[in-house]
Amino acid sequence: MDIEQQIQNLRDELNEHNYNYYVLDNATISDYDFDIKLKELQELEMMHPEFFDVNSPTQRVGGEVTKNFETIPHEYRMYSLDNSYSKEDLLDWETRLKKQIDGDIQYTCELKYDGASISLTYENGVLVRALTRGDGFQGDNVTANVKTIKSVPLRLKGTDYPQKFDIRGEIVLPFEGFNKMNEERIEIGEEPYRNPRNTASGSLKLQDSAEVAKRPLECMLYNLTGLNLGISTQFESLEKARQWGFKVPIAAKIANSIDEVLEFIDYWNVHRHELPYETDGVVIKVNSLQQQEELGYTAKAPRWAMAYKFKAEQVSTKLNSITYQVGRTGAITPVANLEPVELAGTTVKRASLHNADQIEKLDIRVGDEVYVEKGGEIIPKILGVDLSQRPLNSQPTEYITTCPECETELVRQEGEAQHYCPNYNGCKPQIIGRIQHFISRKAMDIEGLGGETVALLVNEGLISNYSDLYELTKEQVIPLERMAEKSADNLIQGIEQSKNIPFERVLYALGIRYVGETVAKKLAKHYKSIDAIAQASEEELVHVDEIGIKIAESVQAFFSSEENRLIINRLKDFGVQLEISAEQLKGQTDILKGQSIVISGVFESLSRDELKKLIEDNGGKVSSSISSKTSFIVAGDNMGPSKRKKAEDLSILLINECEFLQKIK
Repeated sequence: MDIEQQIQNLRDELNEHNYNYYVLDNATISDYDFDIKLKELQELEMMHPEFFDVNSPTQRVGGEVTKNFETIPHEYRMYSLDNSYSKEDLLDWETRLKKQIDGDIQYTCELKYDGASISLTYENGVLVRALTRGDGFQGDNVTANVKTIKSVPLRLKGTDYPQKFDIRGEIVLPFEGFNKMNEERIEIGEEPYRNPRNTASGSLKLQDSAEVAKRPLECMLYNLTGLNLGISTQFESLEKARQWGFKVPIAAKIANSIDEVLEFIDYWNVHRHELPYETDGVVIKVNSLQQQEELGYTAKAPRWAMAYKFKAEQVSTKLNSITYQVGRTGAITPVANLEPVELAGTTVKRASLHNADQIEKLDIRVGDEVYVEKGGEIIPKILGVDLSQRPLNSQPTEYITTCPECETELVRQEGEAQHYCPNYNGCKPQIIGRIQHFISRKAMDIEGLGGETVALLVNEGLISNYSDLYELTKEQVIPLERMAEKSADNLIQGIEQSKNIPFERVLYALGIRYVGETVAKKLAKHYKSIDAIAQASEEELVHVDEIGIKIAESVQAFFSSEENRLIINRLKDFGVQLEISAEQLKGQTDILKGQSIVISGVFESLSRDELKKLIEDNGGKVSSSISSKTSFIVAGDNMGPSKRKKAEDLSILLINECEFLQKIK
């Protein structure tokens, strides 16, 4: 047998043993024998470097050092999930689903593992990239670290996998491994890690992959993403992924009704404590991928999936004081400062009290023993007060009347829950908050500039609004705390590169109240430039799709400010994108202006996303449901019979994709 074949045989054998142990939990060789074979392979590879393979089992031990994790856009966005907490929530969700799709709905129920989200990309059966979730649009490249995780296949089994696809899942740290790591840390006098989830997440960003290799991380996969996957249901995708060598939890089950979904939830609410990993709920997905496509997405989450969160852990602790924070819009948020208490694996010291109404409703007072839980097991919140332990000298909480930062008298508009500081241009937390929002990832995404540095720049008097950023020099920022020459270079370079950020993101970055990502896109698409938006009347703004009176008033108020207009003009002078580029405008028309269009069925030459983009590029609005306002329906194969009947009853025109393409020519 030649050397190359001998090396390949050893690799194949070790990969199979690795798969049996880490994926199937079924060891077929002793640890000692595995190590002997691995050592033999290492020696052969060292003697014959011409046969090096980046995906060899010997590469699992790590050793690659990553100083800076490159941020890369996800080819397919990683959405968040909507949460539910009761049977009523799930029934409401089902009602919404049935309004949009025909026929019976089948669900896939899966456990929701509490770890660090990951997206793995495979090409021709080989792992090429691993990205963290990041903000859902882009994540950090942690491929070197993920390759050390034994349950992540470097090369897939079989041959029937797609040529290219992404698979999403969670990197988790089993309790047993977590406890062992903590025992070792305590033994050497180090502080123990707080919980498995944060430790798993932190592991992915360690610079030395050899250190990651020492941690007993596992990767649980649950979602295939890509084109031409050759599968028709979520459950089938789990089975296929399992066959290709991924560690896919076997708890997943098909349910034919919400009652069957609830049976699954009830079972695992009790038995989850027997699992070797942290779980915080159940994820319910519409099983049919065609129905998933019909349902589509909101701005933040898929309509076809819902997370059911298990009841949050609850503890009681003492409320030591109430302080008040000022947000970037001037909104005042009262904060409860608590006697530190352990809750769901973390130490909780603070909780939001939301607003004056909430404090009054619960009659929360300093010195009270309060009940605290993690809402959705993320943000701590106060549920109530243990009145039996209230001190005799207790006094009702009096909400502040002036800003805790600039002492301006607070205002509260009719119908508003929160108090506001109206000192827009003179209240430092508002100024800092607006600039922090401006540089954030979903906005201008300025590399090398973080929230703490923004606060330093404002406090040092170097900037007082976000347009000042573009006048900063390297010489000005180098003296700042923790600012070395390389950091200063990166900061100035990051500010310069932000001039290429497209208009709709710049509009979002300006921090106009109520103008989130979706509204910014709508306004940018409709008006094409900042000047057109600034000149629009309230009445004109309200006529833009999804723009209500509240948003229109806020936009008008923003542009009526002389200071804001000066800032916008400065941004223009610096070359920031304040109109849609000619390149983006190319191919856009008003052919479908004012028309509401429904897409239904399966298409041959175009994907639903491509159809949606064509409709929007030509001035139309894509609607998810048929009504008397529907202009026409682009109908593909397998259009639901009830949708077809509704269209006929309302005399709505049905056209196929060829007719649609002809229409927009």
